[in-house]
Amino acid sequence: MELKKENDVMINEVLSNETKKMKHPPGLYMLFMTEMWERFSYYGMRALLVMYLTTEFIKGGLGVDKASAMGIYANFTGLVYLTPLLGGYLSDRYLGQRKAITIGGIIIALGQFTLFSNQSLAALYIGLFLLIIGNGFFKPNISTIVGHLYPEGDKRKDSAFTIFYMGINTGSFLAPLICGTLAEKTMATVQGGEIIHYGYRYGFLVAGIGMVLGQILFNALSNKYLGDIGKSPVVKVKNNTNTKAQYPPLTKKEKHRTTVILILTAFVIIFWTGFEQAGSSLTIYTQDYINRSVGGWEVPVSWFQSLNPLFIVTFGIPVSKLWYKLASSKRGDLSIPQKMAIGSIMLGFGFLLMVCAVMQRGGNVEDTAVKASMIWLVGTYFLHTMGELCLSPVGLSMVSSLAPAKLASFLMGVWLLSSFVANEIAGHLAGYVEILGHLQIFSGIAVVSIIMGLILLTFNKKLVAMME
Repeated sequence: MELKKENDVMINEVLSNETKKMKHPPGLYMLFMTEMWERFSYYGMRALLVMYLTTEFIKGGLGVDKASAMGIYANFTGLVYLTPLLGGYLSDRYLGQRKAITIGGIIIALGQFTLFSNQSLAALYIGLFLLIIGNGFFKPNISTIVGHLYPEGDKRKDSAFTIFYMGINTGSFLAPLICGTLAEKTMATVQGGEIIHYGYRYGFLVAGIGMVLGQILFNALSNKYLGDIGKSPVVKVKNNTNTKAQYPPLTKKEKHRTTVILILTAFVIIFWTGFEQAGSSLTIYTQDYINRSVGGWEVPVSWFQSLNPLFIVTFGIPVSKLWYKLASSKRGDLSIPQKMAIGSIMLGFGFLLMVCAVMQRGGNVEDTAVKASMIWLVGTYFLHTMGELCLSPVGLSMVSSLAPAKLASFLMGVWLLSSFVANEIAGHLAGYVEILGHLQIFSGIAVVSIIMGLILLTFNKKLVAMME
């Protein structure tokens, strides 16, 4: 009897320890909420940007032609992923990650309030500049702190970044709905059933308020849930000290791992180039050629940008559990290159659905009275989302796991650099839609994405060997 009790106690202790190992630290959920509000701010503004630029001045916009608007959009969405290189460098050496996040959050909020303050190109450029700089301080550092919550080799890390990614997309889901409704419905002036003035600036105001809420949350709770993580710079710079002692050379293992990060960073440029059509060519196509009528009510264009984050919030947990289950199985998890290859192939299939939408309308027909079913668009966003879940949170986890400690935030900035290049290409590519036609653009992206996925699968073993 006593032996049975002792065995039961031992079994319960083992089960309790296993449960604790599977649980994530509370700091993850605090960072989840902080990132949620930052993404609410960013995507609330992004959902309105192209429409704000192209709408006539008298109707609440800036009256910029479509080609120029695509260029501004491309430069903005690209540069927000370039400045994290500088922000990561400064936080690694001088600021510490937590101070950098606070600085970035304040600057982002100022940018949104500048966009709200005045309907002019001057206010637009100042606001976008502040958003770009603020994002550089914020973006690489919060992702790096997530990685520091877990010891090296922890099986929960891929799962943790998928949960964190849900925070990103909870904000991304809510932002177009709230900011878009304010701009296109609540604060819009309607006369004779027609909108004569849009309330875009109020969408920017709410986006700024969201950023302020995120900063209050982060600064109130970070000491409690993060301890000393991210408080100090990783590399302490001192005067009159030996440079080689401060910055010891990378080991062979670290060099191999850094090389893998750089290779995969270059690869994902193709993915993000296609994915970022959501805010440019897909938005314009939705506005002009998709039947948005549901029971006599027309769905606002900006709402479709909530589909991607809605799918991520819905499927993020199941995918997170799948990665953990695979990692705990005898066969082991899929490798990082395999997951990313699957993501690229899914993106390609998503654009094949948009090819079907174009064909339903009879090809590159410019008559806006001829509409395609919105089911093609919904299916496209679904496949793009599943591809993103296979690629983006896994990439964040990879960088936090493989990057040498002294280069952690900097290499996170390098990873985000792929989005800078991709957004620049994506915006200018969208500008060619008027010349080449939607059929050529959508089918071209589909073919290239699928081919790149197959190439990555071919080099999987070599890349995995370099990661070890």
